[in-house]
Amino acid sequence: MAAVTITRAPRYRTGPTTPPRPRMARAVYVRRRIAAALLGIALVLVMAQAGAALGGSTLAAPERRPAPPAHTVVRPGDSLWSIATRLAPGEDPRPVVDALESARHGAPLVPGESVEWGG
Repeated sequence: MAAVTITRAPRYRTGPTTPPRPRMARAVYVRRRIAAALLGIALVLVMAQAGAALGGSTLAAPERRPAPPAHTVVRPGDSLWSIATRLAPGEDPRPVVDALESARHGAPLVPGESVEWGG
């Protein structure tokens, strides 16, 4: 019987070998981290200023309110003040009262009458 011998070729590296990198000094590591952090903060600040210059934050959803009615019908016991609060809810009713009063020329309110306001 014949003996079978398996030989493996030695593994040689082909190409140039690079020497191992020396370890970075701790001071260099800290300086690089500080520089990267400052660069990141500066980038965020520049982007915030650009966003403010372009019209503010787009992240906040605009508040939407239903359009106030353009007219209302006078009910018994209504005053110009109560009508103004119905015509412009959430706003100061004094300018609306003044506008209604000047438009009516001092005429009294009549129940069932339609009062219009242009806003």
